Parts: sequence; structure tokens; C-alpha cells
Amino acid sequence: MTALRRASFAAMGTRVEVTTDRDAGPDAAASVQALFAEREALLSRFRADSGLSRLNAAAGRPVPVDPVLLDAVERALAAARATAGVFDPSLGVQLRGLGYDRTWEEVAGAPGGPGRTAPGGGWRGVRVDRAAGAVTVPVGVELDLGGIAKGMTVDAAADRLADAGARCVLVSAGGDLAVRGRPPGRAGWTVAVRTPDGTVPVTLERGALATSGVERRSWVRDGVRRHHLVDPATGAPAGTGLWSATAVAGTCERAEVAATAAFVLGAGGGAALLARLGMPGLLVAPSGASLPVAGWPAAAEAA
Repeated sequence: MTALRRASFAAMGTRVEVTTDRDAGPDAAASVQALFAEREALLSRFRADSGLSRLNAAAGRPVPVDPVLLDAVERALAAARATAGVFDPSLGVQLRGLGYDRTWEEVAGAPGGPGRTAPGGGWRGVRVDRAAGAVTVPVGVELDLGGIAKGMTVDAAADRLADAGARCVLVSAGGDLAVRGRPPGRAGWTVAVRTPDGTVPVTLERGALATSGVERRSWVRDGVRRHHLVDPATGAPAGTGLWSATAVAGTCERAEVAATAAFVLGAGGGAALLARLGMPGLLVAPSGASLPVAGWPAAAEAA
């Protein structure tokens, strides 16, 4: 049986885990780590020198940006349109007002005052000039590409490893993952989706899986527990009665968008969205009760 090579490192505020067969070569993990570092330097809103931070700081005028950042903005806007704005990449101001104004490690232990909320929707005013390689962000709006940037990077990392010769690949960033090929002698990759009661295993033959939830990204401000999944209709943390939403798709980027939108919509709306998109999913309540959607888990096994 072909041995697998595993490595892990910290990036984008989470733990990245890389698993490949040895055909990927000895430098595979280092190549992926370098890719995550490059993307973080471009797409993080927590780094004052990032391309995204410079773009947000220049709100109101067109800014030439790196092609990767321009592509990420275009994809985020397309995702917003596809979900009728439920996935909103323009909630940076709202997240800062809620206290999520620094890296997660700093937010979790920092005191703070009352959150300030306002509806989202500022993405509708963002303009992309692909010919000029420039983006214009409206005054008063800040882009936050967090989840979709992570999903895009996971996909790019998995493709890089496959292009390097790996026959089987799994790249996971905080549980949001993409696979290429199957592990030797197995039907697929066994993935553990966390629930309040433990985990639910699912076999992923190909594609990607992402989960949005409140387990890891929550904090207390002014005596109120808050989380990072904001409802654009209110600008406040979504109070939809879900603990998590998981989606399976062809890419981690699409799974990230779908999982986030499903969480914000809640059980009924989230199930309808995933069914309309044809994406297997699992919606979990704080009690541990779960709602499988679009054929989960059988459809997930063949996604």
C-alpha cells in the first residue's frame, strides 16, 4: 500500500492539514504553506499591509490590485448575486463593530463594548474594472473575503499538489477541505463533521466540503455572546437557531459560500437553498438534532 505523507501548519487564522501520497514529492507541503502565506498577505483584512486592507483604505476611488485579489473580489460578488445577497462579502464594518476587528486569537480574549450593527448590501456598489485591473469599494464599505478566500486557497492548494504529481490529495483548513483522487485501497476520504454531541462521519469521493457554524468563532461583548456569521439584513450575528451548516460541492469555494448562506438562512431556508443548488448538506441545531439535505450522506459520497 502506498504510504501517505502528512503535514500541518498555521495559516489564515486556522490549522491547515495536508495529506498526499509520496508522488507529490518531498517539497509538497512547503509549496502549499507558501501558497497560503501568499494568499494571506493579499486577502487578509487583519493585516494592514495586505492588498485587501489597502483596497478598503482607499474606498471611493479605483485601486489597481493584484490579479489574485481582483479574481477573489469578482468571485465574492458573483456568490453574493447567486445567493441574493445572503452571502455578503461587504460586512467588514459590521464585523469590526461587533468586535471582530483583529485576529481570532486576539478577539477571543479581548474586552469590548457594545456591538454596532447596520444592514449589509454594500457589495452592490463595488465596481470591478478587469481591463484596468482595478477595484472600487464604496465609501463606508469594507470587504471581508474571509471564508471564500480560504476556500479558494484550499482549492488552489489541492490543484497545485495534483499538478505536482500527487495521485491522492486532501487539503483541510479548519475542516473546510478539498480532495483529489482517493486514498490507496479506500473508496474515498472519511471526513468527520463536528456536532454538539461529537462527530458525524461522511465519505467524500471527490470535490470539497465546508462547514459554517458557531463552535469556534464566538466571543462575548457587553455581556452578549456574538459570532462571526452576520445576517446582512440586520448587520447582527445571524440568530437562525442553527449550530452549523455543512455543504458538499465540486470546490471548497462553492461549499464555503453555500454553507455560510445556509447558516444565515436557518433550517428551512438553508435546506431550500442547498436543494436548489443540488448540494448535499447537513444542518445541525444546538441540541444536536440534524437535518440531512439533498441526499446527504449518500449524495455526499458521490459528490
